[in-house]
Amino acid sequence: MVAALTPVRPATPPPPASGISRGLGERLSPYAYIAPFFVIFAAFGLFPFAFTFYVALFDWNPIGDQEFIGLDNFTRMLADPRFWNATRNTVSIWALSTIPQLLLALLLAHVLNNARLRFALFFRMSMLVPYVTSVAATAIVFVQLFDRDFGLLNWLLGLVGVAPVDFVQSTWGSHLLIATMVTWRWFGYTTLLYLASLQAVPRSVYEAAAMDGAGPWQQFRHITVPSLRPMIIFTVVTSTIGGLQIFTEPLLVGTGGPQSCGVVRQCQTLTLFLYEQGFGQFQFGYGSAVGVALFVMVVAIAAINYLLSTRIKADR
Repeated sequence: MVAALTPVRPATPPPPASGISRGLGERLSPYAYIAPFFVIFAAFGLFPFAFTFYVALFDWNPIGDQEFIGLDNFTRMLADPRFWNATRNTVSIWALSTIPQLLLALLLAHVLNNARLRFALFFRMSMLVPYVTSVAATAIVFVQLFDRDFGLLNWLLGLVGVAPVDFVQSTWGSHLLIATMVTWRWFGYTTLLYLASLQAVPRSVYEAAAMDGAGPWQQFRHITVPSLRPMIIFTVVTSTIGGLQIFTEPLLVGTGGPQSCGVVRQCQTLTLFLYEQGFGQFQFGYGSAVGVALFVMVVAIAAINYLLSTRIKADR
């Protein structure tokens, strides 16, 4: 005998959420998605930034007393010849590294974009080799190349009758050494940025210019450079900010005291000077004042970038 089948009732669906709670969830969910970034930024970016300004107002010894002295650290900094020496060194190294780097990257990007090369992808990818190379390994190689007694560069200078140059111990020589390291490491990365921008320019623009009689230099001047203006401004600003914050290269090159980058501070940059005062001599208040001065310089560069970008948009 077959038992009668009892019909199964479908489960009762939950009551629909009220319009108020559903609307509130939809409005709050985007903020919940982006909240982790702002929490991490507040903890590791905003708080150290604000605390640096706070410490700059104190004679702050991490293992001693902290005495409020107001703006005395800034007054001392402006009267300190070591601060101005570090500023001159930073600007000099930036000029010797950033300008050749951007010009070389611009030229290589134009060549890679227009020249018909075999294994073009290989040459483009090889631009990243200096960027992924360890800074310490780069410093070891370049210090040997610029060595006074056994360096390749001095050997080449000797072939034309030039006396050996002590690049590491001289002011301009150490700046040239560090600038060469920075240029070698970053020009490939900058080249790929320019090349990516040029890939968006239609080939028909260059073909039409060639049909109108424009030569390679005219195409470079009137097509390549105007097409890259926003990217050029971006790389100038980022390279300038990176140049103002350069730290590792002079730290590895410096002799007779790495924090001072030489016995006469011939290549000590602002970040090295900050590090020396804060973590070398435990004058955290004075070191923080140097950090605030560096921040002001970076903000000034960002303001220049904004003005240039606005002007370019207005010209268009």
